[in-house]
Amino acid sequence: MKFQAGEFDVAVIGAGHAGIEAGLSSARLGCKTAVFTINMDAVGNCPCNPSIGGTAKGHLVREIDALGGEMGKAADECFLQMRMLNRGKGPAVHSLRAQIDRRAYSTRMKHTLELQENLELHQAEITELTRADDGRWLLTTRLEAQYLAKAVILATGTFLGGKIYVGDVSYESGPDGMFPAKFLPDSLEKLGMSIRRFKTGTPARVLKSSIDFTDLEEQAGDDPVIPFSYDTEHPSENKVTCHISWTNEKTKQIILDNIHRSPMYSGKIEGIGPRYCPSLEDKIVRFADKKRHQLFIEPCGMDTEEMYLQGMSSSLPEDVQLQFYHSIKGLEHCVVMRPAYAIEYDCADPVQMYSTLEFKDFPGLYGAGQFNGSSGYEEAAAQGLVAGINAALKIQHRPPLILDRASSYIGTLIDDLVTKGCNDPYRMMTSRSEYRLILRQDNADTRLTPIGREIGLIGEERWQRFEKKQADLKSELQRAAKTVIPPSEALNKILRRQNTTEVNNGIRLIDLLKRPELNYELLTPVDPTRPPLHPNILEQAEVEIKYDGYIKRQLIIIDQVRRLEKKLLPKDTDYSSIEGLRLEAREKLNKVRPENIGQASRISGVSPADISVLVIYLAAQNHHAKDESDDQ
Repeated sequence: MKFQAGEFDVAVIGAGHAGIEAGLSSARLGCKTAVFTINMDAVGNCPCNPSIGGTAKGHLVREIDALGGEMGKAADECFLQMRMLNRGKGPAVHSLRAQIDRRAYSTRMKHTLELQENLELHQAEITELTRADDGRWLLTTRLEAQYLAKAVILATGTFLGGKIYVGDVSYESGPDGMFPAKFLPDSLEKLGMSIRRFKTGTPARVLKSSIDFTDLEEQAGDDPVIPFSYDTEHPSENKVTCHISWTNEKTKQIILDNIHRSPMYSGKIEGIGPRYCPSLEDKIVRFADKKRHQLFIEPCGMDTEEMYLQGMSSSLPEDVQLQFYHSIKGLEHCVVMRPAYAIEYDCADPVQMYSTLEFKDFPGLYGAGQFNGSSGYEEAAAQGLVAGINAALKIQHRPPLILDRASSYIGTLIDDLVTKGCNDPYRMMTSRSEYRLILRQDNADTRLTPIGREIGLIGEERWQRFEKKQADLKSELQRAAKTVIPPSEALNKILRRQNTTEVNNGIRLIDLLKRPELNYELLTPVDPTRPPLHPNILEQAEVEIKYDGYIKRQLIIIDQVRRLEKKLLPKDTDYSSIEGLRLEAREKLNKVRPENIGQASRISGVSPADISVLVIYLAAQNHHAKDESDDQ
């Protein structure tokens, strides 16, 4: 018998990485919030890789933190090893990655939700979502409890209609052997939501004592440790070492001999898998010329002997998995504690949403994370944060938060999803941004902390630290421009050692730093006036000095693009009636219903000629509206 169990401003369905950020941001902005999870022990779970960050993903974590989110702080508290990736490349692609203790991370996030004011955490499976008579959303649980909410955020991860595949065996399940959300997909389809099927997978976990580390390459963490969060002043030290091994020709042959037993190749899996994080059998087939593939052996936590085999996801039968794992150096006698599996799940087509992540046809209903077709913890957390903020802002009748592509990787991620959609699980990469030099991880706070402050997620103490940092950065850039380093043997010795031109006259510090061969650290002996500054300030100052010309050019382009973003398109525009638009453009524009000319220009199938037609149409509409206003 159904019964009324409570009323909330915001209800979040799911307590993974998206649901956590959504619930916390909503509650912290003053909304009475409920977060529902099928299993209380799955809060903040990392069912795949026990890591946070990585290439481009580290940028997202820094941006989440800069806006007032939680992921970076939790990762700093629970990391086992921290490394900065891509140090051999330019600063635009430097990305922080933390190997974390997955149980400690989950416990920490669950406790954070439990302690959060305005937030209730409930173990319940939401089976039905309908619109109540008063316009609010009615959520029904499997135990027939009913909750009312002004806004709902769907953050279901891979639980929605989840189905596990291991060879010929398949069964309904969420990740890590949890119950799936079996009934909610039907309810969403009854609403009229467009649902499709995606697939992802995870490697096996093996017993540490069964691995032979003797001849494996060690992968140590960085010293000193650089944290994710701008609030983390004294990060702890690295606790573990990871290891690297490789597949070989024997591994390859075992997989090819058994490829017909893979559900992905036999046609049993209908869902579309991730293009940029393929299973091992997919890599073997797609890259047939490669003799070997790298894998990383990484610990899952301090209080477990489980080791994660990054790069080895598979849906082959368990007997085949044992064969190919045992063909790899160091794993010849490994004991598989959890076999690899693929998981198929339901998700929404994100072009149904605005840039706020609210559904266009379902006011007050938002999507976030893998429900929106993305993959990855960091992508999920970023969307959860934005969805939670916007749900709260809408309830409070405040302007929405819309991050554009030039502001952040979060803005790029969301714009890609809602404008272009995704035909396979979307993964954030630095190459997806046309403004990489502006959107570096070192300046995430400069770009986004003022926005977090304005919204209400950045407290006074942190804001004061931020303002001091910005003042110190400005002062250092001015000092570098004014400081003249006199010629000396000490200076020329540094220049000779770095194979750059010696100097006979005084030279400004800023001009030395513009040389690609030099940096602050190398110039320390000849720069006695430098004040003691945080390494992040020096890093940011150095990048801005070295790439000043490129940055200025990108800022000009950004200004031009933002002018197009200000040309808003009416929500009720019928593009099929606009003369001059090509048929494909009419179909795509009616499907996406872009919010402005800039977004319209990024839709696949909409040409520059179509954009010109739209600009002329919009000008005519505005002129007509002005004439009517004058007549009145």
